[in-house]
Amino acid sequence: MSSFGGWRVREYASTTMILAELKQAEGLRWYGAAVAYAVVGYGAGIAGLFSASWPVNLVATLLLAHSMTIAAYLIHECGHNLVFKKQRDNTGLGRFMSWICGAAYGAYEDMRYKHFRHHVDNDDVVWFEYDEWFDEHPIIFKLTRALEFFYIPAHDLIMHFIMVFASFVIPERRDQRVRNVSVILIRGGIFVAVAILFPKAAVLYVVAYLLMMHVLRFMDALQHDYPYHATLFEIGNAPHKGDADWEQEHTFSVPLSLKYPRLNWLTLNFGYHNAHHFNMNVPWYRLPELHKELTGNDPMRVIPFLSQLNLYHRNRVSRVSNTQPVDYPQGDDYLATAQIGRGPIGGNAASFLTSF
Repeated sequence: MSSFGGWRVREYASTTMILAELKQAEGLRWYGAAVAYAVVGYGAGIAGLFSASWPVNLVATLLLAHSMTIAAYLIHECGHNLVFKKQRDNTGLGRFMSWICGAAYGAYEDMRYKHFRHHVDNDDVVWFEYDEWFDEHPIIFKLTRALEFFYIPAHDLIMHFIMVFASFVIPERRDQRVRNVSVILIRGGIFVAVAILFPKAAVLYVVAYLLMMHVLRFMDALQHDYPYHATLFEIGNAPHKGDADWEQEHTFSVPLSLKYPRLNWLTLNFGYHNAHHFNMNVPWYRLPELHKELTGNDPMRVIPFLSQLNLYHRNRVSRVSNTQPVDYPQGDDYLATAQIGRGPIGGNAASFLTSF
């Protein structure tokens, strides 16, 4: 057999082995493309930060931010065991993606557990009650609001700071300190070295990371009108656990576009949130189909993109402390309020990357 023929045989065998491990054969195309984009985009983005050309720096920063965003959404897919048949393989890919998007300080399993509690309890289950913490630290609260006014995601930076030092902040995570310190030394050491030797590249990396934060919380901001409860480390009596009708009534879809559905690939279709909560075992590339089946693509069943932008801009300061008064819109009223792009609604700092 020729060397070319031998290569073709090995390629076929390798592809067959991969297909055998995937949860769905078509996932090779969709997840393969997403993983390749995240990895190649991350590598090319990082390399472009060191260029002497500012146009290259600009493109590289945007590419880096988006590749980290896709890596984050791949963690979400892995958390639902949607890529591979075996949980250990999903875990392996999810952990790898967490290094790309900067979430490796916390354990992947903790992110997955918290997110599943969100689905099972129909609740925002947390450990860190930031409203109370802000009440106890009024100066930090005022500073956070001031920074948010200038579109600096200070609230999320606080959450990610806690994530970095989670094993020293959260008593229940003390057993993770060796791993936590190892990640801090590796990632922190590399960043400090780059900051000293190539300060421009370090600053641009920070900009890319902040852009990723903006995208993730923009997509999360209006997807639920759930309150949050500090029951992460206890199994509480979640009042709406298992209530699928209530779940759908208080879940909202925020696609980037219904007219041009491929634009939603920019966030791995995460905006089709009612479809995701209707069946969390549906992979990202099938969510538009399920959304159409559930809604007929009725525009009155989603929050328009321009309204999303308007609310994100208008409430950038007020949503830092998003306590829900008695007259806070709920269900259909929430959807109607969001659709016109006005009203004191929208959450903050609820990313699935922060597992507390």
